[in-house]
Amino acid sequence: MFVPSNYREPDVSWMLDLMRGNPLALMASNGTPTDGPFATHLPVITDPQWEGLPAGNLADVPLLGHMNRANPHWAALNTGAAILLTFTGPHAYVSPTVYDITPAAPTWNFTSVHVHGVVEKIESTEETLGVVQATVQALEKEFGDSWDMSESIGYFRKIVPGVGAFRVRVTRAEGMFKLSQEQRPEIRERVVQSFAGRGCTRHAQTADLMNRLS
Repeated sequence: MFVPSNYREPDVSWMLDLMRGNPLALMASNGTPTDGPFATHLPVITDPQWEGLPAGNLADVPLLGHMNRANPHWAALNTGAAILLTFTGPHAYVSPTVYDITPAAPTWNFTSVHVHGVVEKIESTEETLGVVQATVQALEKEFGDSWDMSESIGYFRKIVPGVGAFRVRVTRAEGMFKLSQEQRPEIRERVVQSFAGRGCTRHAQTADLMNRLS
């Protein structure tokens, strides 16, 4: 991903926050000349057993994910293969009317993290079940109501043979936080106010990130 210097993440914690707040990633990997590349949307979390802190980057951070084994992407995926995970955060269109200057041009403010890594397919049923449980716990904590899955473990065991779980060891990552940094402070403030007044969660989240950059 090409990231101009003024749009780079302020700190690696911004990338982790975006990934955890937007865990539905797009996994892309190479295919064949006939099939072309593969791409699958799936939830990806940081391994709950990971206790380290990234030292200026996300290299070696362990991630966990899973997909349907019936997906052709699973059959094409090999342990040791290089993959790309794209996480998309808050984004919104910026109309030139907000700038109140001429000439001007429209743009799109957006946030994204591209994670490159090496995949390891998990073949053990118990480990696969563990990935599913860890994913449920992470998503319930962030987005749900702390649902107790204990009475559904038997159901999980019935469906887990159809689940393909994997680990990803991150090799590098780039964060793009394009939030009107190139504009004068008063124009950025107009953009923030425009987003905040839209009554839309996506616009409000973009405005919040712009305020954090101030």
